Amino acid sequence: MPSWQSRMLQLFIRFRMKSRIQATEAEIVAYGRKHFGDRRLAARLTPKDVNIHPVNENGIKGEWVWWEGQTDNHVIFYLHGGGYIACSPEVYRPFTAELARQTKARVFALDYRLAPEHRFPAPVEDATNAYRWLLEQGVDPGKMVIGGDSAGGGLTVATLVALRDEESTPLPALAFCFSPWTDLASTGPSYVTNDRRDPMFYGETFKPTAEIYLNGAPTTHPLASPMYADLTGLPPLHAFVSNTEVLFDDAIGLIEKAERCGVQARLHIADRQPHVWPIFVGMIPEAPHTIGEVAELIERQVKLKKLGQVVSPFPGMERLSA
Repeated sequence: MPSWQSRMLQLFIRFRMKSRIQATEAEIVAYGRKHFGDRRLAARLTPKDVNIHPVNENGIKGEWVWWEGQTDNHVIFYLHGGGYIACSPEVYRPFTAELARQTKARVFALDYRLAPEHRFPAPVEDATNAYRWLLEQGVDPGKMVIGGDSAGGGLTVATLVALRDEESTPLPALAFCFSPWTDLASTGPSYVTNDRRDPMFYGETFKPTAEIYLNGAPTTHPLASPMYADLTGLPPLHAFVSNTEVLFDDAIGLIEKAERCGVQARLHIADRQPHVWPIFVGMIPEAPHTIGEVAELIERQVKLKKLGQVVSPFPGMERLSA
């Protein structure tokens, strides 16, 4: 059962943000950037003692987030959400700070290019370039985790697919995504069945946003909609989603596809939480709780890995309902 804080937040989101958008491309982009890019709120919720180091070199933009005294040398490469049209690492600082605190990792949040100024496949190019840049900085891929949410969740998997196809680039140890947007064709039943239940989005919201990003590319392109990609050879993958989200079936479809491709994959289902609830650090208790689950997964897969022995992050291979 959701906490009272989560219930109140969802009422606010439903009143403030949920809208059946019938507008021009420019109006949709302006709406997204207004409602999902509040830097002032992020600044109030970001801890004052967290370290933030901006990066802007060789075409790589983003920021490092870490806490003093962290001795672990593993890295989380994080890709924010925002429908490929909005948001930034700055907006995500309360979340990335908590992620760094609980995992004791250094978090690199990528500031990838956004549509409509930079359409598909620009974010995929930025993410793959940034991953290779991290390797050049000396980051051990066996101690790296990649993650993202919503559009950034789909981008997480697309990045892995693109890197795998290079064959020469080693992949990270683990991948996770929150409420991933993996089917830009919007074919899942939950786009209809959760149309009223989702406190943030109507199912019809995603098609015009996809059109802005794709700019004529197929909605089933594997680097835009990784549900349609061959996921063979990817690292262990975790997807977290709420049972009331219109993107519920995007997460289910991703995990089912990963399993069919032989990937260790696990679905975590939360009960009646808002879209990408872990980012609401400082607002709802479910956010740090779920981040703690991710920290435990990383502990098992990355930090407790021994030479020649991989500790499975999937005891029993069961699906978890949280």
